[in-house]
Amino acid sequence: MDVVTPSRPSQKEDEEDLAAFELPFLQRLVVQLWALVLGLVTRLTDGVLLLWRPGLVRPYLGIWLAERLRSPYRARRSFEVVRALRATGQRMRELIYGETPLLSALWVFRRAGVGPGSRVVDLGAGRGRVLLAARWLGAEARGVELLAEHVKSVAHGLASAGITLVEGDAAQADLTDATHVFTNWLALTPETKARLVARFRTCAPGTRLLTVMHPIEADGFVRLSGHRVLFTWGVERVWIHEYRPASPTAD
Repeated sequence: MDVVTPSRPSQKEDEEDLAAFELPFLQRLVVQLWALVLGLVTRLTDGVLLLWRPGLVRPYLGIWLAERLRSPYRARRSFEVVRALRATGQRMRELIYGETPLLSALWVFRRAGVGPGSRVVDLGAGRGRVLLAARWLGAEARGVELLAEHVKSVAHGLASAGITLVEGDAAQADLTDATHVFTNWLALTPETKARLVARFRTCAPGTRLLTVMHPIEADGFVRLSGHRVLFTWGVERVWIHEYRPASPTAD
């Protein structure tokens, strides 16, 4: 199997990525208002769902507080961010993302067969909102997140709900025992996606893989269905696949 090695992004590429998110005032205002409306809608639906799982309320509030202290929509060129990018070969724009509301995660997880006995891994988990949905359904849940700041701000609270969130490179995550893998790779470069697909091949046959916006275009990954659901930035399609590697040919 070919090994995909990360290439380091240049400082110019990082600056171009940041500049792409500097919008004119009116356009920025419209985007902020749209995000506010979506945020209110998704928080409302999250709150209703949490009424049925009160044990998840405290870690959810911890995630919300961490978001308010430092917005997940603005990646800053701090030492920590630069270190993480250099270590994995990712670009700045890959760290600027939105989040998945509980209702959307529950919708696609149910259709992927997540339930008690499932082991869900979220690659690029951010602050773990998707992992709360996995626990809502009674599944084991763990996430891998590149930025240490995200992990440190919420890991303790998530642990109280039986959720594990660790710092690390998603393309190096242990997926051997996963039954379901979720990744929001909407903003990822082709190089990073190739590294993730190589890691997906370490999954056990039959593992279900869920990707946001783009399906997996590689041999051995059978597309089962696609579902349009709401995210904090708008509506996107989530693709559900099953890993079915080709059987080795006998000599």
